[in-house]
Amino acid sequence: MMGFDLIFGPSVERGPRNRRIYLTFDDGPNERATPAILETLAAARVPAAFFMVGDHVRRFPRTARDVAGAGHLVGNHTYNHVKLHFAGPKKIRTQLRKTHDAIESVMGVTPRSFRAPHGFRSPFLISIIVDMSYTVFGWTFGVFDTAKPGVEQIRRRVRKRLRPGAIVLLHDGDGYDPEGDRMQTAKALPGIIEDAQADGYGFGSLSELLGNHS
Repeated sequence: MMGFDLIFGPSVERGPRNRRIYLTFDDGPNERATPAILETLAAARVPAAFFMVGDHVRRFPRTARDVAGAGHLVGNHTYNHVKLHFAGPKKIRTQLRKTHDAIESVMGVTPRSFRAPHGFRSPFLISIIVDMSYTVFGWTFGVFDTAKPGVEQIRRRVRKRLRPGAIVLLHDGDGYDPEGDRMQTAKALPGIIEDAQADGYGFGSLSELLGNHS
């Protein structure tokens, strides 16, 4: 990983190896799935992180504010879900700055974290991340919930891959379609939480890992 760190900058892809995991949701907010996910998280008293697309924040300000109001970490996920590996520095800076400003103005919080769409980063990203005082997050595993394999299949895939300190990639929105359907993920979430707790896991917030580039 060190070679990649030198090219693309550091990325946090796992938490401490203890019996905690970290739930994260990308590509929202979404008017249907995000509220359902928030309801499940509140009922279970589980924290999560939401990496938001700036254009979706502008489209669905009330839903975006509900995420912040519930105390979950909110991160930057570009303005239009742009793949950054072929983007130049000006485009990258614009994508991150527009999203940062949207989150601040709509939600009243200042994001301190970033996750690249599809995990594709660029060498140009490093200096921009430093300038914006961001921590970059990756993930330990995803379960391809965007392919809509079925509620029980999403649940099973998470259960099979759980490990101490895992940062779990899920989706509450569609980065390219603000109306995209992510209700399978929302419906799988109660079972995901139940399975993890039954296996002795607790849930942490990525806020605990901000600035942790080891």
